[in-house]
This record gives sequence, structure tokens and C-alpha cells, in this order.
Amino acid sequence: MLLPLSMYAQSPKHKKHVIIGYVGGYHGLYDTTMVDPKKLTHINYAFVVIKNNRAYLEHLKTDTVNFHNLLKLKKTNPELKVLISIGGWGGSRFFSDAVLTDTAREAFAASAVAIVRKYKLDGIDIDWEYPDDIGAGNIYRPEDKHNYTLLFRSLRHDLDTLEKETGHKQSLTTAVGGFTRFLKLTEMGDAAKYLDYVSLMTYDYAQDSLHIVLHHTNLYASNYYHTQCSADQAVHDFISAGVPANKLVVGVAFYGHTLAAVDTAKMILGARSAPVRVRTGGDYTFIKDSLFNQKGYKYYRDKAAAAAYLYNAQLKQFITFDDEWSVKNKCRYVNKNGLAGVMFWEYATDKKEYLLKEIDRDLRY
Repeated sequence: MLLPLSMYAQSPKHKKHVIIGYVGGYHGLYDTTMVDPKKLTHINYAFVVIKNNRAYLEHLKTDTVNFHNLLKLKKTNPELKVLISIGGWGGSRFFSDAVLTDTAREAFAASAVAIVRKYKLDGIDIDWEYPDDIGAGNIYRPEDKHNYTLLFRSLRHDLDTLEKETGHKQSLTTAVGGFTRFLKLTEMGDAAKYLDYVSLMTYDYAQDSLHIVLHHTNLYASNYYHTQCSADQAVHDFISAGVPANKLVVGVAFYGHTLAAVDTAKMILGARSAPVRVRTGGDYTFIKDSLFNQKGYKYYRDKAAAAAYLYNAQLKQFITFDDEWSVKNKCRYVNKNGLAGVMFWEYATDKKEYLLKEIDRDLRY
């Protein structure tokens, strides 16, 4: 039985919650006209990569244009922060090498802050997936656990120096695995001392390796199958590890995952799934406009998990995602428990802003 989070929660410093949205610079030139800065507090620009143990703009020509256009959004919302996000699932291979020694770490931090300085940005987000873990083919070693903390110490030092030079506040955030095992790979209580916000990637829980039908971004555990993965579990675990409640940000998925059920005409969560890779189920705008109670798909809610899904009995196809109802539940959870706000991946996967409008309604003040 998890204790009520009210026992841990700290009062937020500001009345307004943070709403952090990832923007995918890897798409090339980004259509910033679709970004509503009034609904955001932070934009994390994904991704800056690591090359020769330095932070590196892989798509310099389009990245610089994107920075310029994103910063123009401050005309509409002067409080908007634009950060570079370093790493990502496919970009974390060289983190371990880049932070292995004091010299390497200091050089890496300096290279990252140099990008922030040059383009007049507002800080750095680290998305290391994951320390001491192979991830998508990472170099990894046990030293990552402590070096992860030291990385943030170095970055905070250099960002503080930049603040003194410019008088401009610099933010330092991180995106972390929204599961218990991540805490065994890191020293989150110590690392959090250097961080403004810790964004929990409380999505992608649907794993093909489990071979069952399950949610990918549930707020609570489902009654239909056993899992240690939920946003609620992650929040409790990170607070127990020493991360203040008012630095924690809950993740929202603007996309779905598709799984294939086996030998069942009726959707049963926890049933066997086909041994195939989990497939992206489409962006939320597409799911809502084209599949909700259409083309053989029926909409369901797992009320215990506060998670929505579609099921097509003929195709035996299950699509798991966040919708307005599940997002409202996440925002209520943030409000109730004194958390910092929400983060979402990513802006382009809900171009009609169905989910962002819900977040804005629920967390504006």
C-alpha cells in the first residue's frame, strides 16, 4: 500500500505549473507556427547529440533556423524557456565516455553551455537513456551511476557562470526513466540538488518482451494484470529516493502504441500478445479523428489505471494512448500532490492540440 503523496508533497514556489513540450528538431525545419507559446512554459529542443565527447549540433543549418524561430515565440510569451535537450533514446550511446573523467566531464559541460550561450537559449535538458544500461546500443559502465550526478554538478556550475555573465536565468532539467529500475542506475536524490525539474517518462510501458496486452502510459496500476510500471509508482519511488515533489514532472504521451492480441475476440487486458515488436500506434490527432469508434475500433477506459485504449476485435489489435480523459486525471494528480507539472512527447504528434488544450485548461493556474 503506497502512502498518500500529501505526506511528501512540498508547496510549489509558483502558482503556475510547468508545461514542458518536446519539439523534434530532427524533423528538419520545424513549423513553429503550430506551436502555441501561451500554453507552454518550456520547450525542449530534441536533440543535440554527442560527438567526440562534446555536445554537437548534428543538423546545424536547420537547428540554427529552428532556434531563431522558437525564440521569436517569446514575443507572445516572454516567460517561455527554450532549452536544448541532449541525448534521447537513439542519442545516448556516448554519454558514458563523455562524462567518464573530471576532464572529460568539464569539457562536455563547457561544449553544451557554449551552444546555449551562442544561441541565447535558456538552459539544458539531459535525456540519458540510460546510465549503466545498454539502451539502444550504449557504451555503459558501473561508473555511470555517480558520473550522472557529477554531470549535473558540472553543468550547473557552468550555467551559473553564464547566469552571472548575462543576468539571464539558466535552467537545468532531465528526462528520466519512469520506472523503479532507473533509481538503481542513478543517485537521483543527489542529482536532483542540481536540477530545476525531473521529468518522468511515464510512457512506453507497453513492452513486447512481456508478451501481454498492457497500457503504455497508465497513471495507476491496472487491476487486469500485474505491473510495477505506472506514473503513480514512479512518483512515489522518486520521492522516496530523495527527489522533492515540487521538482517532479509527470509525462504525457501524444502518441499511441499498437499491440496484437492472441486468441481472443474480446479485449482482455493482460491477455497474451503476439511476439512482435510494439509498433507506434499513430499520433493522437490521427487516433482521435480517424479511429475513435470507427473502422472496427471501440473505445474503452480502464478506470482503475486511468488509461484509455481502443480495441479492434476483428483485427485483434489493441492501441494504448493518452486521451483528454486520462490527461485530465494526470493533471488532477499533479495538482493534488504538489508536483511541478507535466511534460509531453512530442508537439508534432498532436497537431490539433487536443491534449495540450486539456493540459492548459487543467494546469493554467
